[in-house]
Amino acid sequence: MSRTVLSSKEMLQQLVSFDTTSVKSNLDLIHWVRDYLKEYGIASTLIYDAVKNKANLHAVIGPEDKAGVVLSGHTDVVPVEGQDWDSDPFKLREHDGLLYARGTCDMKGFIAVVLSKVPEMVKKPLTVPIHFALSYDEELGCLGAHDIVKHFDKLPVKPKLCIVGEPTSMKAITGHKGICDFNCTVHGKESHSSLAPYAVNAVENAAELVAYIKSIARRMANEGPYNRQFDPPFTTVHTGIMKGGTAVNIVPNLCEFSFEIRNIPEVNPEALVEEIRQYAFKTLEPRMKDIDPKTGFEFKPSARVSAFDISNDDPAVEFVLSLSGANATEKVSFATEAGLFQKGGIPTVVCGPGSILQAHKPNEFVAVEQLMKCGNFMDRLLDKMRAGA
Repeated sequence: MSRTVLSSKEMLQQLVSFDTTSVKSNLDLIHWVRDYLKEYGIASTLIYDAVKNKANLHAVIGPEDKAGVVLSGHTDVVPVEGQDWDSDPFKLREHDGLLYARGTCDMKGFIAVVLSKVPEMVKKPLTVPIHFALSYDEELGCLGAHDIVKHFDKLPVKPKLCIVGEPTSMKAITGHKGICDFNCTVHGKESHSSLAPYAVNAVENAAELVAYIKSIARRMANEGPYNRQFDPPFTTVHTGIMKGGTAVNIVPNLCEFSFEIRNIPEVNPEALVEEIRQYAFKTLEPRMKDIDPKTGFEFKPSARVSAFDISNDDPAVEFVLSLSGANATEKVSFATEAGLFQKGGIPTVVCGPGSILQAHKPNEFVAVEQLMKCGNFMDRLLDKMRAGA
């Protein structure tokens, strides 16, 4: 039986050709990976979403009765609409040692390197297993990874550590901020603008709450708490989307906005959300309901990603440092699935090729040099897995 053998660059070319923008299905890519692994006798478990339009993939190479290492990556990418690309974002283009396409950096480059090593993984048997964990909808709040963590909980032997291959320039990352996103709907009472005092302006009440949210952001920046390992070293809060109203001479009866909290591990974002809710319900809403009891605020969570923090003394960190050849670790402000694995009892480190500075931008790229560094990292990992580390 012939087997597909691809270099990391050729593998990346294949992966980026699948348009796995988060609003679309990732099944074509997942099925391609499943079939590729099957050529090497590796079975895959697909973990579908509720409507079976997307799936996570879990596969194991090596003895499943031993605790192994998870290599985790998300398959979805952010949209390209409205961005000025110099070439087709879903066709790999190489120029001056850089590989351009959507997802090259975030984070199909890591997945490509991992999959390109499959022939070596099966050629020389591993005494400690490697788990592949490919997820969906990381860009929408790490939605798919929740089910992967639950899946690992059911395994006879749980993995001993996880490496999330987000773009870190192959530096070992031991902490990142969490994400807590909420949507707020403000229900007002509509009227002609000449009768504004008898109506409830949804936009104005939303604006008052947005201003209060901004005051919390200033407080976090001015008073902390602080963690100097992050940049910025405090919890950030901001409003990113706001829409409401139909005409200037109509008092709007509806306004919607979305706000985000990116918290350092020392801050509980739920406490900040509750502070925002209480200001809405106890300060703003009573005045609204005096005019019409049907008015008020409605809050709905849209995304929640746990903050991530692991001690430099943890054996998982020491293990990853031994693979990277570095002596120091760093922390980052962007979020990953690492917090979910860590919370699920699997010590986790983030380390992967490419720079986050290139992620989500037009002409996204990963340097060939970064893929080579990741390949060397994987070679050292395979040596340890064969030696029983």
